[in-house]
Amino acid sequence: MSISTLKTLNKKLEREFGGQVFAGEENGCLVLNGKLDNWEDVTLAGALAARSPFYRKAFKRGVYDGFVNNIEFTGGKIPPMKLPSVADMSLDGLKPDILVIGGGITGCAIARELTRWKTDVLLVEKEHDVAMHASCRNDGMVHPGIDLLPGTLKFFYNKRGNVLYPHITRELGVPFERVGQYLCFGAPLFKPILYASLLYWKRIGIVGVQVVGKRELHKREPGLRKDLDCALFFPTAGIVCPYSLVIAYAENAVQNGAKISLDTAVLGMETKEGRILSVTTNRGVLFPKVVVNAAGVFADEIAAMAGDKFFSIHPRKGTNAILDKKFTSTIVKSIVSRLGTFSVKTHTKGGGIVRTAHGNVLVGPDARETFERENFSTSRESIAAALNKFKQTSAVLNEGQIITYFTGVRAPTYEEDFVICKGKRTSNIVHAAGIQSPGLTAAPAIAQDVARFAVELFAGSGPVVPENENFNPIRPPIPHIAAMSYEERDALIRQNSDFGVIVCRCEEVSRGEILESLRRPVPCDTVDGVKRRVRPGSGRCQGGFCGPLVLRIIAEEKACPPEAVLKSVEGSNVTGGRTK
Repeated sequence: MSISTLKTLNKKLEREFGGQVFAGEENGCLVLNGKLDNWEDVTLAGALAARSPFYRKAFKRGVYDGFVNNIEFTGGKIPPMKLPSVADMSLDGLKPDILVIGGGITGCAIARELTRWKTDVLLVEKEHDVAMHASCRNDGMVHPGIDLLPGTLKFFYNKRGNVLYPHITRELGVPFERVGQYLCFGAPLFKPILYASLLYWKRIGIVGVQVVGKRELHKREPGLRKDLDCALFFPTAGIVCPYSLVIAYAENAVQNGAKISLDTAVLGMETKEGRILSVTTNRGVLFPKVVVNAAGVFADEIAAMAGDKFFSIHPRKGTNAILDKKFTSTIVKSIVSRLGTFSVKTHTKGGGIVRTAHGNVLVGPDARETFERENFSTSRESIAAALNKFKQTSAVLNEGQIITYFTGVRAPTYEEDFVICKGKRTSNIVHAAGIQSPGLTAAPAIAQDVARFAVELFAGSGPVVPENENFNPIRPPIPHIAAMSYEERDALIRQNSDFGVIVCRCEEVSRGEILESLRRPVPCDTVDGVKRRVRPGSGRCQGGFCGPLVLRIIAEEKACPPEAVLKSVEGSNVTGGRTK
């Protein structure tokens, strides 16, 4: 960027923030420095700089590697990364060919793709299970790409990933359905514009888009507000259970030779002459040949450890509500949003009202910038805001339909795009960062490219890395009684009577399914871990009846006292001890 355009940007920053923020150039990046006591101002300054025409043009020309927001936040204390308490030397001295950091959808998909080659793959995840952060805290929507800008990595990988979904989910034994998405409009005057837009959708490669009139719209989706007059229908939108897919990717990676170490946090790296020599964890020092950064909201911190920080993550919090299944048929059968409540109007993304892979209705999310990367708390205000927002689409929504809710924290960059590339200044790292929505959709395609980049770095100037001729893409799913015919159930129960013992009545989950979830390739020993795998506690009572039974099964299977069983994370023991 020329000095004159940098001056122009600084003048704008001075007007907006009273001279407290200024832009400069450091290590090939546009960098913001200064101090602000309001976090929204910190993110606003970053967005103003990263999305300015000055920076965009310079980035496209290769003048800058990226944008870094180094503004000091003085209005509160930014919490450090939560670390597992375990500290041992179980990994000390290991020399994996490729180390993957992060056990979300991106990291697990990459690990699985890497096992297509003869490489020693190790994935480390600081939580007690995979899919614990954003990958289990989203709406499970497979996006058609309607609010993505052509030319962005988001658009590129979303388009490729969407096409891969039927194949990937079939291989991994995860249910997937193309239910389609309706973008609704409240006035007939929009209809000519919608027909004209069909040429645009066709040109950018979103296939099968239809204009739906009022009568047909309400026939297909009778739960919508009667004042909705027409809609665009995008048939390539789909639904999947996000955490089921992550777990399936992880299990298939292990089946094909990858290793996964949970409760393992990256604490630092030793680098020399632009190369990572070692990675320090709470379980010892590793010596990987290549590192893959898929660390979600902490991806920029991992990049900094590696001496390769050219992007910044600004966490964004969003809350969703899940409704009782008994209301599903009266609300939506697919994915529905309305112009004016849809994500193209804001910096967030979200399906609006979504019929989930398990037959519930999900409403949300909202979007709030936050400096807390691991704060998953939910407020009543967020739930109310989401319901009020989407009542403009379906008037029958109300708080009495909610059975649970959850909050996730996304990991956007200030450019609002993915970072998928080899390191800029560090030669043996690959970044898969800035993965917010539509990251779930894009993950299969991202994994293919990142795995290839990593293998190329591993091979270096040496011989080509041979393919793994024993790679098996098929991951057998856990049998699910509720989805079986009576004949199929009878045959399975005759083989194993545990499948005839129903533990969770709401979701029809058997003892056999729970035991199977505890014996899979990726370790599982918590109540929520079992819930994510086979769904006991996911129904109306939210574990009120089946919770104690699940706890007892875990304790028996793991040969531990019930008071040692965790709900989810460290310290979340379900019981405090015996009373008798």
